[in-house]
Amino acid sequence: MKSLIKALEKRASAGCPVQFWLRDDDAIEPTKPLDRLLDLCEQHGVPVTLAVIPALSGSPLASNLAHSSLVAVAVHGWSHQNYAPASEKKQELGLHRPLTEVVAELERGYADLEQRHTEQFVPLLVPPWNRIDAAVIQALPGIGFTGLSTFGAQTSNLIPMINTHVDLIDWRGSRGGRPTTDLANEIVNLIQNTRTPIGILGHHLVHDDNAWQFLEQLFAATVEHEGASWVPISHLLPDPRLPSE
Repeated sequence: MKSLIKALEKRASAGCPVQFWLRDDDAIEPTKPLDRLLDLCEQHGVPVTLAVIPALSGSPLASNLAHSSLVAVAVHGWSHQNYAPASEKKQELGLHRPLTEVVAELERGYADLEQRHTEQFVPLLVPPWNRIDAAVIQALPGIGFTGLSTFGAQTSNLIPMINTHVDLIDWRGSRGGRPTTDLANEIVNLIQNTRTPIGILGHHLVHDDNAWQFLEQLFAATVEHEGASWVPISHLLPDPRLPSE
């Protein structure tokens, strides 16, 4: 973490602290891993955006989250079901079925989570597998969404995008937590070369010891550093009270 601290010190000296935000995907129900994530966030005062799968969640999750002021709930598609053929990458929000059907499910997911999570709900769509067709993106404002969150560089100007950039999990290899050095180096590179908020992406259900330890180390190194701040997703989404450009 020494290189990370040095990078934060430079941003602090320049009067340009880094903004971090945390997104964690695939929340469905109360589990020990979810409790561990929430406890870690509470311990360090780090806000977290949970991407919740509407079709698979319900009142138990809503009750579990209701008293946490650090949690925001975003819409993680509808059922996290793949409709792409085996020859393509997995996708729920593509045009492998009628657009009207895809939009109707997103409308239902939006309404369900808004009703269940009232105070914690945010109008942010997190596409399963971080993939979404442009035609579906065009429909999002009509549903009520004011933001879209995928992974990596911005790929659309149709709606504000608040993306994640550093994935804790090695999906193509061990499918466990990535090495601390690799994760720290990625974050340092982003700190040095971007001025946009840096999104950290987790999947609490598959975190191993490496992933949990890195999160704890990252929080410990950044939470009280003058060169960094952890912001809630509500600070990054457009203010609906302001006129659009």
